[in-house]
Amino acid sequence: MRNFRSSAIVAIASLIVPFIAAAQSKYPSHKGEFYFSWGYNKEWYTQSNLHIVQPELNSNYTFKGVRAHDHPGWNEGLLNRALTIPQYNYRLGYFIKDDLGFEINFDHTKYIIDRQEAHRTGKKDGKPIDERVNWAEENGFYYFLNNGANFLLFNVVKRWHLYEKTNGNLRVDMLGKAGIGPVLPHVDNSLDGFQNHPDFQFGGWNVGVEQAVRATFYKYVYLEFAHKIDYARYSHLNIYRGEAHQAFGTYELILNLGVNIPPRKKK
Repeated sequence: MRNFRSSAIVAIASLIVPFIAAAQSKYPSHKGEFYFSWGYNKEWYTQSNLHIVQPELNSNYTFKGVRAHDHPGWNEGLLNRALTIPQYNYRLGYFIKDDLGFEINFDHTKYIIDRQEAHRTGKKDGKPIDERVNWAEENGFYYFLNNGANFLLFNVVKRWHLYEKTNGNLRVDMLGKAGIGPVLPHVDNSLDGFQNHPDFQFGGWNVGVEQAVRATFYKYVYLEFAHKIDYARYSHLNIYRGEAHQAFGTYELILNLGVNIPPRKKK
């Protein structure tokens, strides 16, 4: 897991640094404005098809229209789990101009298939099937992206100023964001009682758009509330002796607390 995180940090740094360097060379008279935020999120997911391929077992079938939920985890202890267990997110951004910037946008979101009567069709153990399955852990069925469905986006950011006090101690902006990037899920599942080996992996791609309202206090601290629509396509996800494929949409509500480093004034 440490190697995965180290590799992810290196990959993120290698992608963001060229953006910053290019921005500084294009706008040499403008000292860039950085920001960083941390916060929490709540998700709702669309129904989706979960496609299972297990060549060694001669199985190729689909669970149709499965429902899923998130797991905010806010009731699991504020002191010992508040920073890492709940569904958190962070933003690291750089404005190359007053109204235009780039951003690394990461959402640690959890995806858990609901208890339900799941419709399974296709081929299992070499035989055709069309059946209803009582999806529940005690029956050997669970499917979690429980340590993160993990949406990572590289966004273009547009900013509009809505209000500012004359003394500069309060400013309200609206931001529009759009981007594309990889999904890095932690896959943990059991199908027909056969469990996979849970681990992080590169799992496909996602695209997203986000609208936010940001209130900046005394130029350096801000509170940002946003809503976001994301579409993720997962492929070759780790399952027992095979892989899973899935695509679903997500609607998010996000609240972040951030630090802003504004550009220096010219002398």
